[in-house]
Amino acid sequence: MSVDAVVVGSGPGGATAADVLTRAGWSVVIVEKGTNRLLDPSDLSRPNFEFSNDEVKFLRRHFLGPDPIVEPRTFRKSVADGERSYVGEVNSIPSTVGGGGVHADGKVPRFSESDFHLLSSHGPQPGADVADWPITYGELEPYYAECERSIGVAGAAGTNPFAAWRSCDFPMRPGAPMYGALLSSSAATRLGYHPYPAPTAANSVPYRGRPACNNCGFCAFFGCPIHAKGDPIALLTRVMASGRAELLSETFVSRIRFSGRVATGVDCVGPDGSIRSIDAKYVVVAAGAIETPRLLLLSGFDNPLIGRFLMVHFQTFAVGTFEDDLHAERGRTVTHVHDDAIDGDEATREAAREAGLPYLRGGMVEHGGTGLPIMEAINYPWGRRHVEAMRNSALRRRLWALTMQGEDLSYATNAVDLDPAIKDARGFPVARVTYSPGRHELAAHRHHGPRLEAILKAMGAQWTTVASSPGASHERGRPAAVPESRHVMGTTRMGIDPRRSVVDQFGMVHGMDNVVVADSSVFVTSAGYGPTLTLVALAARAASHIAGVGTPGGDGGER
Repeated sequence: MSVDAVVVGSGPGGATAADVLTRAGWSVVIVEKGTNRLLDPSDLSRPNFEFSNDEVKFLRRHFLGPDPIVEPRTFRKSVADGERSYVGEVNSIPSTVGGGGVHADGKVPRFSESDFHLLSSHGPQPGADVADWPITYGELEPYYAECERSIGVAGAAGTNPFAAWRSCDFPMRPGAPMYGALLSSSAATRLGYHPYPAPTAANSVPYRGRPACNNCGFCAFFGCPIHAKGDPIALLTRVMASGRAELLSETFVSRIRFSGRVATGVDCVGPDGSIRSIDAKYVVVAAGAIETPRLLLLSGFDNPLIGRFLMVHFQTFAVGTFEDDLHAERGRTVTHVHDDAIDGDEATREAAREAGLPYLRGGMVEHGGTGLPIMEAINYPWGRRHVEAMRNSALRRRLWALTMQGEDLSYATNAVDLDPAIKDARGFPVARVTYSPGRHELAAHRHHGPRLEAILKAMGAQWTTVASSPGASHERGRPAAVPESRHVMGTTRMGIDPRRSVVDQFGMVHGMDNVVVADSSVFVTSAGYGPTLTLVALAARAASHIAGVGTPGGDGGER
């Protein structure tokens, strides 16, 4: 088989790249190692309806994959831990057709303008490798706008005073607010914060043939049963309807074949264990910021920065329960957020000085509930007390949480490489994650945790507590040091200088003529925002570059 491009991974980045390329007339093969639960097997241009509100299926039986027994990862906090300290599930994003877009609750904020020049605007940090991106917000803005239209994003322009400029409004108005979010937003406003409706890739009205969200509450970590979440179903159905794409699911890309500066294609392991090769003029790698460096290393790419500068978002949680029912288990998981913690205020600057740091960067704070019935039930004692506890529902209907997606700075010691001994069920070395937060992340957590608690107390919380990931206690033997944000970035960082980066400003691998990375591994900074819309915009820009497609809506220059 020979095609114009083989796309490794069918998540938001891969789906976007495939959409741009097929619309440009290219022939594309999308290779996905996970199972197809998303698209109708009899007609891949239509959605499948295999998802359901089933906690056991999704949260316990690895319905979206990966199964950590079959495809484990290994973890260590530092090289001082030896080869590894843990084998199992490590910050996994779904391994399925649609990738991480399937399980996400759909928050899709843009980065701010300063996120692209953090070193210039804020300066260095002790022990970190802070750098500027080789592109600006203005260069990416047209792609942000185009991707918001393609997947369908609901939001309200002008409601966030910290937002970067926009060339157009959101395609849809915000959906129904969660009742608890109205209360927490009111409390946050009284304390001087600026909450606003979260930009969300879940339809607030019917959009391009898909229904509006019905606010069932099974959003984060679940596939949408009615396909109201647009990313990546909207793109993949369009790709498959083009007639120019083939999808190979349950197929693992084990190697990118190349000679000198030119990749000739990929080798794959099919669902029956058979080996096949696909020849391609371009290889687009969109496997995610852990699996992408793994593939490059399995293929023999030798840039010493491959896998370095891993970022995951250091999450701070403030949780509280309330006397009244907040209906916290209903809605789109998060309908309101605030951005005040990203750059902070004078109190934040004072906290940085006390920590001996030049500045602290927090992150977007999400207002939402956390509990579902089974998740709640396993935390109560059995017997009569269990029945009473479930009726009272302190950990589901009456619990509210604020989650800060704290900006991770980039550290060369936080990395992904190949484990020297542990292999997956196919016989290939698994990814090893080495990660521990730096002084900056810990200081930001210590500063912002009590401020989040104060919002819950202003709401009238009966009790509150603060935790973090990594750092909180987790079940089934997983060490507390293992991050669980599902936000993974930075392992093939973007830059002009090949000595300081892995890919160029268009995602092209330095030293290669036809290998492109189109996922969040190219991020230079993690910002304090979820990565999805930015990686989608970058994937659209990268694919447009190799296809010779013009910038959407014009030049997209600075304002």
